[in-house]
Amino acid sequence: MIKRFRDFLGPARAQALFLLFGFTGAFSLILNAVEGEWVVGAQNALVLIFIAGAALIIGTKLDRYERGRWLGLLAPAAGAVVIGVLFLPQYLLLLMGLAFGWIVAGLFLLRPRGSMQYQQAIKHLRKNEYSDAAQVMDGLIKDEPRNPNHYRFRAEILRLWGKLDRARRDYEKMIELAPGDAVGHNGLAEVHLQAGRYDAARRAAQKALELAPDEWVAAYNLGMIEDRLKESQAAVGHLHQALTLKVPDARHRLLIQLYLVRAYSRMGNVEAAEREVEALIKQRAGLQEWKTLLESEQAETLRQVIAADIETAEALIEGRLSVTALSQQTTAKS
Repeated sequence: MIKRFRDFLGPARAQALFLLFGFTGAFSLILNAVEGEWVVGAQNALVLIFIAGAALIIGTKLDRYERGRWLGLLAPAAGAVVIGVLFLPQYLLLLMGLAFGWIVAGLFLLRPRGSMQYQQAIKHLRKNEYSDAAQVMDGLIKDEPRNPNHYRFRAEILRLWGKLDRARRDYEKMIELAPGDAVGHNGLAEVHLQAGRYDAARRAAQKALELAPDEWVAAYNLGMIEDRLKESQAAVGHLHQALTLKVPDARHRLLIQLYLVRAYSRMGNVEAAEREVEALIKQRAGLQEWKTLLESEQAETLRQVIAADIETAEALIEGRLSVTALSQQTTAKS
Protein backbone atom coordinates (compact mmCIF):
# COMPACT_ATOMS: atom_id res chain seq x y z
CA MET A 1 0.00 0.00 0.00
CA ILE A 2 2.77 2.45 0.93
CA LYS A 3 4.63 1.65 -2.30
CA ARG A 4 1.51 2.26 -4.40
CA PHE A 5 0.87 5.53 -2.57
CA ARG A 6 4.49 6.58 -3.16
CA ASP A 7 4.26 5.67 -6.84
CA PHE A 8 1.10 7.80 -7.16
CA LEU A 9 2.52 10.88 -5.43
CA GLY A 10 6.12 10.60 -6.59
CA PRO A 11 9.16 10.47 -4.28
CA ALA A 12 9.26 14.17 -3.37
CA ARG A 13 5.56 14.52 -2.50
CA ALA A 14 5.49 11.20 -0.63
CA GLN A 15 8.51 12.23 1.45
CA ALA A 16 6.94 15.62 2.22
CA LEU A 17 3.70 13.96 3.32
CA PHE A 18 5.45 11.45 5.58
CA LEU A 19 7.61 14.20 7.11
CA LEU A 20 4.50 16.29 7.76
CA PHE A 21 2.80 13.33 9.42
CA GLY A 22 5.89 12.56 11.50
CA PHE A 23 6.35 16.17 12.62
CA THR A 24 2.73 16.81 13.62
CA GLY A 25 2.34 13.36 15.18
CA ALA A 26 5.55 13.58 17.22
CA PHE A 27 4.80 17.11 18.42
CA SER A 28 1.29 16.05 19.43
CA LEU A 29 2.72 13.16 21.46
CA ILE A 30 5.15 15.50 23.19
CA LEU A 31 2.25 17.74 24.17
CA ASN A 32 0.62 14.81 25.98
CA ALA A 33 3.28 15.21 28.66
CA VAL A 34 2.54 18.93 29.09
CA GLU A 35 -0.12 20.34 31.36
CA GLY A 36 -2.22 23.35 30.55
CA GLU A 37 -5.57 24.36 29.10
CA TRP A 38 -3.88 25.36 25.85
CA VAL A 39 -2.62 21.82 25.09
CA VAL A 40 -5.88 20.51 23.58
CA GLY A 41 -6.13 23.58 21.36
CA ALA A 42 -2.54 23.14 20.22
CA GLN A 43 -3.12 19.49 19.38
CA ASN A 44 -6.23 20.38 17.42
CA ALA A 45 -4.21 22.98 15.56
CA LEU A 46 -1.66 20.30 14.67
CA VAL A 47 -4.45 18.14 13.26
CA LEU A 48 -5.62 21.04 11.11
CA ILE A 49 -2.06 21.71 9.95
CA PHE A 50 -1.69 18.10 8.89
CA ILE A 51 -5.04 18.08 7.05
CA ALA A 52 -4.25 21.34 5.23
CA GLY A 53 -0.71 20.24 4.37
CA ALA A 54 -1.82 16.81 3.16
CA ALA A 55 -4.54 18.40 1.01
CA LEU A 56 -1.96 20.74 -0.53
CA ILE A 57 0.57 17.97 -1.22
CA ILE A 58 -1.98 15.57 -2.75
CA GLY A 59 -3.90 18.35 -4.51
CA THR A 60 -0.86 19.49 -6.46
CA LYS A 61 -0.56 15.98 -7.90
CA LEU A 62 -4.10 16.01 -9.35
CA ASP A 63 -4.99 17.72 -12.59
CA ARG A 64 -7.21 20.81 -12.47
CA TYR A 65 -10.44 18.92 -13.19
CA GLU A 66 -9.88 16.27 -10.52
CA ARG A 67 -8.64 18.90 -8.07
CA GLY A 68 -11.91 20.78 -8.42
CA ARG A 69 -13.94 17.61 -7.89
CA TRP A 70 -12.08 16.66 -4.72
CA LEU A 71 -12.20 20.22 -3.44
CA GLY A 72 -15.98 20.11 -3.71
CA LEU A 73 -15.94 16.80 -1.87
CA LEU A 74 -13.54 17.61 0.97
CA ALA A 75 -14.00 21.34 1.59
CA PRO A 76 -17.44 21.03 3.30
CA ALA A 77 -16.19 18.15 5.45
CA ALA A 78 -13.04 20.03 6.46
CA GLY A 79 -15.13 23.13 7.21
CA ALA A 80 -17.37 21.15 9.56
CA VAL A 81 -14.35 19.79 11.45
CA VAL A 82 -12.78 23.25 11.72
CA ILE A 83 -16.03 24.70 13.13
CA GLY A 84 -16.14 21.89 15.67
CA VAL A 85 -12.54 22.33 16.74
CA LEU A 86 -12.55 26.12 16.98
CA PHE A 87 -16.10 27.11 17.88
CA LEU A 88 -18.28 24.15 18.89
CA PRO A 89 -16.06 21.60 20.64
CA GLN A 90 -19.07 20.13 22.45
CA TYR A 91 -20.46 19.08 19.04
CA LEU A 92 -17.14 17.97 17.55
CA LEU A 93 -18.02 14.26 17.38
CA LEU A 94 -21.35 15.03 15.74
CA LEU A 95 -19.74 17.34 13.20
CA MET A 96 -17.04 14.76 12.45
CA GLY A 97 -19.78 12.20 11.83
CA LEU A 98 -21.57 14.59 9.48
CA ALA A 99 -18.28 15.29 7.68
CA PHE A 100 -17.64 11.58 7.20
CA GLY A 101 -21.21 11.09 5.98
CA TRP A 102 -20.81 13.88 3.42
CA ILE A 103 -17.60 12.35 2.09
CA VAL A 104 -19.29 8.97 1.64
CA ALA A 105 -22.30 10.56 -0.07
CA GLY A 106 -20.08 12.85 -2.15
CA LEU A 107 -18.19 9.91 -3.60
CA PHE A 108 -21.45 9.01 -5.33
CA LEU A 109 -22.88 12.50 -5.89
CA LEU A 110 -19.66 13.86 -7.39
CA ARG A 111 -18.72 10.75 -9.31
CA PRO A 112 -17.23 11.60 -12.73
CA ARG A 113 -20.03 11.65 -15.27
CA GLY A 114 -18.00 9.88 -17.92
CA SER A 115 -17.25 6.64 -16.05
CA MET A 116 -19.80 4.63 -18.07
CA GLN A 117 -18.46 6.00 -21.37
CA TYR A 118 -14.93 5.03 -20.36
CA GLN A 119 -16.12 1.49 -19.67
CA GLN A 120 -17.81 1.36 -23.07
CA ALA A 121 -14.65 2.61 -24.79
CA ILE A 122 -12.53 0.00 -22.99
CA LYS A 123 -14.90 -2.77 -24.12
CA HIS A 124 -14.45 -1.64 -27.71
CA LEU A 125 -10.66 -1.53 -27.24
CA ARG A 126 -10.59 -5.12 -26.04
CA LYS A 127 -12.22 -6.09 -29.33
CA ASN A 128 -9.82 -3.88 -31.33
CA GLU A 129 -12.77 -1.68 -32.31
CA TYR A 130 -10.76 1.53 -32.30
CA SER A 131 -13.21 3.59 -34.34
CA ASP A 132 -16.09 2.74 -32.00
CA ALA A 133 -13.95 3.47 -28.92
CA ALA A 134 -12.94 6.84 -30.33
CA GLN A 135 -16.56 7.68 -31.15
CA VAL A 136 -17.57 7.02 -27.55
CA MET A 137 -14.95 9.51 -26.40
CA ASP A 138 -16.03 11.97 -29.11
CA GLY A 139 -19.46 12.14 -27.49
CA LEU A 140 -18.04 12.53 -24.02
CA ILE A 141 -15.70 15.32 -25.11
CA LYS A 142 -18.63 17.08 -26.77
CA ASP A 143 -20.47 17.03 -23.42
CA GLU A 144 -17.41 17.90 -21.30
CA PRO A 145 -14.97 19.79 -23.53
CA ARG A 146 -12.94 21.24 -20.64
CA ASN A 147 -11.86 17.94 -19.09
CA PRO A 148 -8.24 17.20 -20.12
CA ASN A 149 -8.50 13.55 -19.05
CA HIS A 150 -10.98 12.85 -21.85
CA TYR A 151 -8.50 14.09 -24.44
CA ARG A 152 -5.76 12.01 -22.87
CA PHE A 153 -7.77 8.81 -23.05
CA ARG A 154 -8.89 9.47 -26.63
CA ALA A 155 -5.26 10.18 -27.57
CA GLU A 156 -4.26 6.78 -26.18
CA ILE A 157 -6.99 5.14 -28.26
CA LEU A 158 -5.81 6.99 -31.36
CA ARG A 159 -2.20 5.94 -30.74
CA LEU A 160 -3.23 2.28 -30.57
CA TRP A 161 -5.18 2.84 -33.78
CA GLY A 162 -2.12 4.38 -35.44
CA LYS A 163 -3.74 7.82 -35.87
CA LEU A 164 -0.73 9.73 -34.56
CA ASP A 165 -1.62 13.17 -35.93
CA ARG A 166 -5.04 13.06 -34.31
CA ALA A 167 -3.45 11.87 -31.07
CA ARG A 168 -0.98 14.75 -31.25
CA ARG A 169 -3.84 17.24 -31.53
CA ASP A 170 -5.52 15.75 -28.47
CA TYR A 171 -2.34 16.06 -26.41
CA GLU A 172 -1.94 19.65 -27.59
CA LYS A 173 -5.52 20.36 -26.48
CA MET A 174 -4.78 18.69 -23.15
CA ILE A 175 -1.76 20.96 -22.71
CA GLU A 176 -3.92 23.98 -23.54
CA LEU A 177 -6.41 22.99 -20.81
CA ALA A 178 -3.78 21.98 -18.22
CA PRO A 179 -0.46 23.63 -19.18
CA GLY A 180 1.16 22.88 -15.83
CA ASP A 181 0.49 19.13 -16.04
CA ALA A 182 3.44 17.09 -17.29
CA VAL A 183 1.22 14.25 -18.51
CA GLY A 184 0.16 16.08 -21.66
CA HIS A 185 3.74 17.02 -22.52
CA ASN A 186 4.88 13.42 -21.92
CA GLY A 187 2.16 12.11 -24.20
CA LEU A 188 3.07 14.63 -26.88
CA ALA A 189 6.74 13.59 -26.64
CA GLU A 190 5.78 9.93 -27.07
CA VAL A 191 3.62 10.67 -30.13
CA HIS A 192 6.41 12.67 -31.77
CA LEU A 193 8.84 9.84 -30.95
CA GLN A 194 6.52 7.27 -32.54
CA ALA A 195 6.27 9.46 -35.64
CA GLY A 196 10.06 9.88 -35.85
CA ARG A 197 9.93 13.63 -35.11
CA TYR A 198 12.79 13.47 -32.61
CA ASP A 199 13.52 17.19 -32.25
CA ALA A 200 9.87 17.96 -31.49
CA ALA A 201 9.79 14.94 -29.15
CA ARG A 202 12.82 16.26 -27.27
CA ARG A 203 11.24 19.70 -26.76
CA ALA A 204 8.07 18.16 -25.36
CA ALA A 205 10.01 15.76 -23.14
CA GLN A 206 12.20 18.56 -21.79
CA LYS A 207 9.07 20.49 -20.82
CA ALA A 208 7.61 17.41 -19.15
CA LEU A 209 10.76 16.90 -17.09
CA GLU A 210 10.81 20.58 -16.17
CA LEU A 211 7.26 20.27 -14.83
CA ALA A 212 7.80 16.90 -13.13
CA PRO A 213 11.46 16.52 -12.15
CA ASP A 214 10.61 13.78 -9.65
CA GLU A 215 8.81 11.55 -12.20
CA TRP A 216 10.93 8.75 -13.67
CA VAL A 217 8.80 8.55 -16.83
CA ALA A 218 9.76 12.09 -17.85
CA ALA A 219 13.48 11.43 -17.44
CA TYR A 220 13.17 8.03 -19.16
CA ASN A 221 11.35 9.46 -22.18
CA LEU A 222 13.91 12.22 -22.60
CA GLY A 223 16.77 9.73 -22.33
CA MET A 224 15.18 7.47 -24.95
CA ILE A 225 14.73 10.39 -27.35
CA GLU A 226 18.35 11.47 -26.81
CA ASP A 227 19.39 7.91 -27.61
CA ARG A 228 17.63 8.25 -30.96
CA LEU A 229 19.34 11.60 -31.54
CA LYS A 230 22.70 10.03 -30.58
CA GLU A 231 23.20 12.69 -27.90
CA SER A 232 25.00 10.22 -25.67
CA GLN A 233 26.21 12.45 -22.83
CA ALA A 234 22.76 13.95 -22.29
CA ALA A 235 21.15 10.51 -22.53
CA VAL A 236 23.45 9.12 -19.83
CA GLY A 237 22.49 11.91 -17.45
CA HIS A 238 18.74 11.55 -17.92
CA LEU A 239 18.74 7.76 -17.89
CA HIS A 240 20.66 7.67 -14.60
CA GLN A 241 18.22 10.27 -13.28
CA ALA A 242 15.34 7.91 -14.15
CA LEU A 243 17.04 5.03 -12.30
CA THR A 244 17.58 7.25 -9.26
CA LEU A 245 13.83 7.94 -9.22
CA LYS A 246 13.16 4.19 -8.85
CA VAL A 247 11.73 2.76 -12.06
CA PRO A 248 9.16 0.21 -10.78
CA ASP A 249 9.14 -2.42 -13.54
CA ALA A 250 11.86 -4.58 -15.07
CA ARG A 251 10.93 -3.96 -18.69
CA HIS A 252 11.67 -0.25 -18.50
CA ARG A 253 14.83 -0.82 -16.45
CA LEU A 254 15.91 -3.21 -19.21
CA LEU A 255 15.61 -0.51 -21.89
CA ILE A 256 17.32 2.07 -19.71
CA GLN A 257 20.30 -0.25 -19.29
CA LEU A 258 20.34 -0.92 -23.04
CA TYR A 259 20.37 2.80 -23.87
CA LEU A 260 23.18 3.31 -21.35
CA VAL A 261 25.18 0.52 -22.98
CA ARG A 262 24.65 2.14 -26.36
CA ALA A 263 25.48 5.64 -25.10
CA TYR A 264 28.75 4.56 -23.50
CA SER A 265 29.61 2.55 -26.64
CA ARG A 266 29.14 5.64 -28.79
CA MET A 267 31.33 7.62 -26.39
CA GLY A 268 34.05 4.99 -26.64
CA ASN A 269 33.85 4.14 -22.93
CA VAL A 270 34.01 0.36 -23.24
CA GLU A 271 34.53 -0.23 -19.50
CA ALA A 272 31.37 1.68 -18.58
CA ALA A 273 29.44 -0.06 -21.35
CA GLU A 274 30.50 -3.47 -20.02
CA ARG A 275 29.26 -2.51 -16.53
CA GLU A 276 25.91 -1.57 -18.01
CA VAL A 277 25.73 -4.92 -19.83
CA GLU A 278 26.07 -6.63 -16.44
CA ALA A 279 23.24 -4.49 -15.13
CA LEU A 280 21.24 -5.28 -18.29
CA ILE A 281 21.57 -9.03 -17.66
CA LYS A 282 20.05 -8.55 -14.19
CA GLN A 283 16.92 -7.17 -15.85
CA ARG A 284 16.41 -10.18 -18.11
CA ALA A 285 12.92 -10.68 -16.61
CA GLY A 286 11.91 -7.52 -18.43
CA LEU A 287 12.79 -9.20 -21.73
CA GLN A 288 9.95 -11.71 -21.38
CA GLU A 289 7.60 -8.93 -20.27
CA TRP A 290 8.28 -7.05 -23.50
CA LYS A 291 7.93 -10.17 -25.65
CA THR A 292 4.54 -10.95 -24.13
CA LEU A 293 3.41 -7.34 -24.48
CA LEU A 294 4.55 -7.00 -28.09
CA GLU A 295 2.66 -10.14 -29.15
CA SER A 296 -0.62 -8.27 -28.67
CA GLU A 297 -2.46 -7.04 -31.76
CA GLN A 298 -2.73 -3.64 -30.08
CA ALA A 299 1.06 -3.29 -29.85
CA GLU A 300 1.73 -2.62 -33.54
CA THR A 301 2.69 1.03 -33.03
CA LEU A 302 4.84 0.10 -30.02
CA ARG A 303 6.58 -2.64 -32.00
CA GLN A 304 7.62 -0.09 -34.61
CA VAL A 305 9.33 1.98 -31.89
CA ILE A 306 11.13 -0.56 -29.71
CA ALA A 307 11.15 -3.98 -31.40
CA ALA A 308 14.72 -3.45 -32.64
CA ASP A 309 15.78 -2.36 -29.13
CA ILE A 310 14.37 -5.55 -27.63
CA GLU A 311 16.27 -7.65 -30.17
CA THR A 312 19.51 -5.80 -29.35
CA ALA A 313 18.97 -6.24 -25.61
CA GLU A 314 18.34 -9.97 -26.08
CA ALA A 315 21.50 -10.36 -28.18
CA LEU A 316 23.59 -8.61 -25.51
CA ILE A 317 22.08 -10.72 -22.70
CA GLU A 318 22.67 -13.99 -24.58
CA GLY A 319 26.22 -13.01 -25.56
CA ARG A 320 25.49 -12.99 -29.30
CA LEU A 321 26.44 -9.31 -29.44
CA SER A 322 29.48 -7.77 -27.75
CA VAL A 323 30.06 -4.20 -26.68
CA THR A 324 32.79 -3.94 -29.33
CA ALA A 325 30.42 -5.11 -32.06
CA LEU A 326 27.70 -2.79 -30.80
CA SER A 327 30.15 0.09 -30.85
CA GLN A 328 31.04 -0.71 -34.44
CA GLN A 329 27.34 -0.84 -35.35
CA THR A 330 26.55 2.51 -33.77
CA THR A 331 29.63 4.10 -35.34
CA ALA A 332 28.68 2.78 -38.76
CA LYS A 333 25.08 4.02 -38.41
CA SER A 334 26.27 7.43 -37.26
